[in-house]
Amino acid sequence: MFSWLGHFVFGHRRAVVLGWLVLLVVGVVFAPRVTDSLKAGGYAETESEAAIASRILEEELGISPSRLTIVFTSPTLTVDHAGFTREMTGALEGLALMPEIESVTTFFSSDDPRMVSPDRHTTYALVGLNVDLDEARSLMPHIRENLDSSHLSEVRMLVTGQPAVFSDIEEISTRDLTRAEAYAFPLCLVALVLAFGSLVAAGLPLAVGAASLTVTLGIIALLSRLTDISMYVMNIVSMLGIGIAIDYSLLMVSRFREEIAVRGLEESVVATVNTAGKAVFYSALTTIIGLLGLMSFRFMMLRSLGIGGAIVVLICFLAALTLLPAIMAMLGTRVNALSLFRHRPGVEGGLWQRLALWVMRHPVVVLAVVVPLLLALGSPFLDVNLGGSGVTVLPKSAPARQGYEILEAEFGEGEMSPIMIAVKAEEDILSSEEVGALYDFTREIQRLEGVTRVDSIVTIDPRLSREQYQALYARPSLIEDPAILGALGGMASETTALVSVAASFPPISEGANALVREIRELKPGGAAEVYVGGLTAEIMDIVDRMYRDFPRVLGFVLGATYLVLLLLFRSAVLPLKAILMNIMSILASYGALVFIFQQGHLAGILNFSPVGSIEASLPIIMFCVLFGLSMDYEVFLLTRIKEHYDETGDNTQSVAVGLERTGRIITSAALIMVLVAGSFGFTDILLVKAMGVGIAIAILVDATAVRALFAPATMRLLGRWNWWMPGQNGGPRSSPGWR
Repeated sequence: MFSWLGHFVFGHRRAVVLGWLVLLVVGVVFAPRVTDSLKAGGYAETESEAAIASRILEEELGISPSRLTIVFTSPTLTVDHAGFTREMTGALEGLALMPEIESVTTFFSSDDPRMVSPDRHTTYALVGLNVDLDEARSLMPHIRENLDSSHLSEVRMLVTGQPAVFSDIEEISTRDLTRAEAYAFPLCLVALVLAFGSLVAAGLPLAVGAASLTVTLGIIALLSRLTDISMYVMNIVSMLGIGIAIDYSLLMVSRFREEIAVRGLEESVVATVNTAGKAVFYSALTTIIGLLGLMSFRFMMLRSLGIGGAIVVLICFLAALTLLPAIMAMLGTRVNALSLFRHRPGVEGGLWQRLALWVMRHPVVVLAVVVPLLLALGSPFLDVNLGGSGVTVLPKSAPARQGYEILEAEFGEGEMSPIMIAVKAEEDILSSEEVGALYDFTREIQRLEGVTRVDSIVTIDPRLSREQYQALYARPSLIEDPAILGALGGMASETTALVSVAASFPPISEGANALVREIRELKPGGAAEVYVGGLTAEIMDIVDRMYRDFPRVLGFVLGATYLVLLLLFRSAVLPLKAILMNIMSILASYGALVFIFQQGHLAGILNFSPVGSIEASLPIIMFCVLFGLSMDYEVFLLTRIKEHYDETGDNTQSVAVGLERTGRIITSAALIMVLVAGSFGFTDILLVKAMGVGIAIAILVDATAVRALFAPATMRLLGRWNWWMPGQNGGPRSSPGWR
């Protein structure tokens, strides 16, 4: 198949290049519009308890997740000062002109003392919107325009809340992406020039990478109009697109230069596609398998990363097997043009071969050093604390994070993200039985450790007893107390009541998690159903759902990868060894993530604020992306080893020659991927930063300790058993030359 493809591309090289130019034009047209239809959020879980609670509260009481909180604070004025009132009121006036704004609630309109900080220098406005979260996010520039800051001189205004958070993420991500790509391409060019010594040869992988990325973004722009795609897909597409396209092209160009030195032009193209092209095909297949694992999750965020990643890998693979050979067929020996220094391909007796032979003379010693080192790197993962990132995914300079942190500091860490409990009755929530059950339920909650306040229709006046509340709500039309009427209007409908629980714990903490679990264990009386929601419960439910699905994904990725490698290597042992080594390098990167991002080491260098946990989706994303990505280098190495072994039957010499022929390529490819992923380590969105650093560390470990040391040492110890296949006549290949 690969020989046929090589002949076809050579014979139709101009048509192939023209076809890619057409695709590139389409990509250029649609790629700039890719962000228009991307979605915020992406972790919605419609069937979880927290999701049901949120849905009930929105449908019954109009409590929408699209709500904004606008913070007003002054170091000199208090809320009682006429200047504070004038500036705040003037800033909010423009919101009344927007039809999407449903309500604006302030201390001045509600007279709620809890909306003012203890020192009275800070207050906030709650802005209700009648649109969903994505529409609210897209409205943020218009909302900010209507917030008239010209009135503000002594009062500072900051907008926070989910729509503002997602708007800041989108704005910062776009800026970060441009900056990361601006770093990545020049650094990759330098690495490629060092690898090839020729500007033309070095420019080919970059050209293929840019073309693949542009075409992919155009496809995603079109796809996002048909299905929901997360805004984070841009980062994974860019990271994988640049790195993988260059990696595949590096392997193809390097092999072509070897072949063109000893063969004719068409033979060189065919041989390149038949050898390096085959390795690229199986590398792409293993990478796509990992990304298919992400696509199997129900969460839009993970599914989007899988879709975007799979598309960009597919485009890179197609470009490497068609566009690049067609260009090389047109260039011929001019692929070596504009040489800056003499390029020396791997030759027998070179550095990498000497290293492989040394390792294989001391395999036990090498493994005795490498295995404990990898386990030590992974050991911090034993203390991993999985959580959600929330607003802390943003840098401290982001307005939405600054506003949220002011609210936390002035009103309490758990005050602004309470546990929201929906109590849903079959008929009348104000019946005597349900009011009594609700009263008992809230008193049980008040006794739990960490609870600072419980708000509900039966906690308005602590002087009222259970029986008095039952009597009061038996005839609600006679109620005259404005506080009770206000509570009924905002916290109850005909069949539903809200119980809001403020805690002394931060919403993303083990203390808050424990409190949610305790509340869920309570069994209130009456016939009403109780659903515990809010930010803490939502994150708990999401994490639980993810890691219930993860073992299934893990099994699929491992099983499918094993079968693909079994088909490629015709060995039952090599795929197992490859999978084991991949797991070792991934665990090492997991440990590094905990060490850096959870424990806070290198926070100053990488410019982030540690939050004491790892975003729960990160290990899953890292596994699915890295498992295939790291396998690239194993496939590059083992296909070259097998090629020599099939000719000679000499295991030891085949490993040495294979490492010599691919060592420089793998090192260069790994360096490029480290540079590309590492450039995302200096972005401002914490999840993207952690992903970039984690991938860079995993690739660095994989290309050094694993491929250069672990792989040859294990292959030497296994000897003939590397090539064992069940049902093979005579067992492992017997040859006077194997060792």
